[in-house]
Amino acid sequence: MHRIAFKTSAVGALLCKQSKRLGVILLPATAVLAVWLGGAAGFLAGAIAATAGFALIVNRRRGVAPPADGGRPEALANETWFVANLDRVLEGGMAQGRTTVCFVLMFDDLTGLAGRTGRLALDRAMSRTGERLGRALRDGDVVAALPGNGFAVSLAPMRRFDLESAVQMAARLQAAVTAPLVIDDLTVHPSLSVGFCLADRAPGVLGAPLLDAARTAAEEALRHGPGAMRAFQPELAQRRADRADLRAGLEEALDKGQICPFFQPQLSTDTGEITGFEALARWHHPERGGIPPSEFLPLAEETGLSERLGELILHGALSALTRWDKAGHSIARVTVNFSGAELRNPRLPDRLLWALDRFALMPERLTVEVLETVAARSDDDVIVHNLARIAELGCGIDLDDFGTGQASIVNIRRFAVRRIKVDRCFVTRCDTDPDQKRMVAAILSLCEHLGLETVAEGVETPGEHVTVAQLGCGHVQGFGIARPMAMEETFDWIAWHELARQHAMPFGQRG
Repeated sequence: MHRIAFKTSAVGALLCKQSKRLGVILLPATAVLAVWLGGAAGFLAGAIAATAGFALIVNRRRGVAPPADGGRPEALANETWFVANLDRVLEGGMAQGRTTVCFVLMFDDLTGLAGRTGRLALDRAMSRTGERLGRALRDGDVVAALPGNGFAVSLAPMRRFDLESAVQMAARLQAAVTAPLVIDDLTVHPSLSVGFCLADRAPGVLGAPLLDAARTAAEEALRHGPGAMRAFQPELAQRRADRADLRAGLEEALDKGQICPFFQPQLSTDTGEITGFEALARWHHPERGGIPPSEFLPLAEETGLSERLGELILHGALSALTRWDKAGHSIARVTVNFSGAELRNPRLPDRLLWALDRFALMPERLTVEVLETVAARSDDDVIVHNLARIAELGCGIDLDDFGTGQASIVNIRRFAVRRIKVDRCFVTRCDTDPDQKRMVAAILSLCEHLGLETVAEGVETPGEHVTVAQLGCGHVQGFGIARPMAMEETFDWIAWHELARQHAMPFGQRG
């Protein structure tokens, strides 16, 4: 009897602490119930029931889905309940002259985040992010977890809500969820892109079209992220449908050879000789013509076809080297690009070694190009290990888009980078803009002190070519040299360039 009374007191104290003002009403009712049922056992049953009832009331106010089977409420509303709630909000709003807005927030680079933190830590990070969203909302607002990646938020009905207000609210939601999270011994820096749709701009008057429109805007933001923001526009729906068609046709394009490597030359600024070619994936669609890489490369990662695409480009690049050798052309190396998913494959170094052996080529004739955003992920042990092994094989490592990301000098050394590619955003107008010229000079000076070779990419004019050469850049690449070309076209271009080089003055560095 005394043991039951002790437990009852503990439950009562917990209820008083959590229920605040509501407990003032619930606890007396519980006491009356206990007297009626008789004894401490009745009081204990009443306290538990009161606690559960309070939790359900509070959770419903914060947008938590009610249990479908009488069990516990879910931590966040699911998509089905979210859509049903949107239907009710929209129906009542039209009758009362009120409106709402739907937001969808998606994690930038969810695959990379999972690789760096592990699935369990990622799940906890997503759960904590959902909690943060809930705390940032008002009574009547609803947040739901979406399958796969992200959250949906709908606001309580209001008289007016314009585009500017939606942008401000989207920024507020982003600010609520992007602060660092500490998960065990890990510090996670979440980044989310957000899309939204005003109810009066949705393609339909029900909840499902409104949520789908916000999701479409979020997917568009995700492609322009990290941390991007987009409002739904009718043309986004057509763009999404086009992407769905491309996604469906990507595997067929790989099967039928519609995707193949094109080659862009790199030249020495001292001698003008061809120092290599970069292999770039190009897709020629039989109906739509050329599909920009910015459209189909993300699709390859989304559909899990990036490794297959990488194998195709690698095979084409090494095959090109052997064909140039047989034709008597002295091409020192070919450069290939690998996606983050490929670089996280532990078997990548073995695959490269097998491919080089197959074509009887020395490893130093292959260069692997790594984006600076990938090199910035120093906590990804698989990528670090793979790049170290690739360098040990003798392959070159180029760091692309230098100056646009967050790669540190430590990571440059850690990844055994041999050559830095100066991004075109610095090269453009460096011959006429003093600020651009100083920026290029600073990057080249840093590389010289670190003993790194350099390539200026995006060179489009003779003036830019001359300027980067005079500043000490070792190699140049860009439309001003040549556009990417099909393999068969390279033979004529090489012959033309060698003939022109014999009659041209070199762009070498002046003393």
